Amino acid sequence: VQLQASGGGLVQTGGSLTLTCTTSESISKINVMGWYRQNPGEERLLVAAMGLTGSPNYAASAKGRSTITRDNRRNTVLLQMNNLRPEDTAVYYCNDDYVWRLGRGYWGPGTLVTVSS
Repeated sequence: VQLQASGGGLVQTGGSLTLTCTTSESISKINVMGWYRQNPGEERLLVAAMGLTGSPNYAASAKGRSTITRDNRRNTVLLQMNNLRPEDTAVYYCNDDYVWRLGRGYWGPGTLVTVSS
């Protein structure tokens, strides 16, 4: 599955962004799709994930400020982020959660989110 994350950019503290993940193949058979973030030299961390049944899971840092949605017909996964903080600055990626948990597999280029103080 080819993944394309978009929607990143420069935003001030307290601002909002909506990231979009589009895929080249159907995600209707992917159990869990997720958003992850990574800074140079650090591990890639879960931000939010959503299963086929629609149940979301959020990292503690994202809970209450982020909303993940998936549209299996349009093969898209969105991440709406509000009240952004400088510590949210990172490259954000979307992927099959199994790839993240496995620790290897294809990752698209991601989209850079920069939050200025």
